[in-house]
Amino acid sequence: MNDREFCEHLDIEVKVLRIWIEQRWLMPREAEAGWLFEDADLARARLIQDLTGPMGVNDDGVDVAMRLLDQIHGLRGRLAVLMNAIRAQEPEVQRLILSRVEGE
Repeated sequence: MNDREFCEHLDIEVKVLRIWIEQRWLMPREAEAGWLFEDADLARARLIQDLTGPMGVNDDGVDVAMRLLDQIHGLRGRLAVLMNAIRAQEPEVQRLILSRVEGE
């Protein structure tokens, strides 16, 4: 969706959207006609609205929350890669890895 549609979904002004992008809380794809947003961007924006609205979180707090969210997302991706690598091993190796993890 483009920036106009995105703002309509959220009932925000383009000025607010620009601030969120400048803060790097949202990172839409750039196209010749402007920004392009995906459903994940919409979910992030709704979280930003919740944080800055009802929850009363200031800009620094939103920045921390969004960075933590990005870190969690990155870690989940890395964990998925690791799990696939473990599943590709022989059953004996899988059991050994599991026993080491559970023993920690």
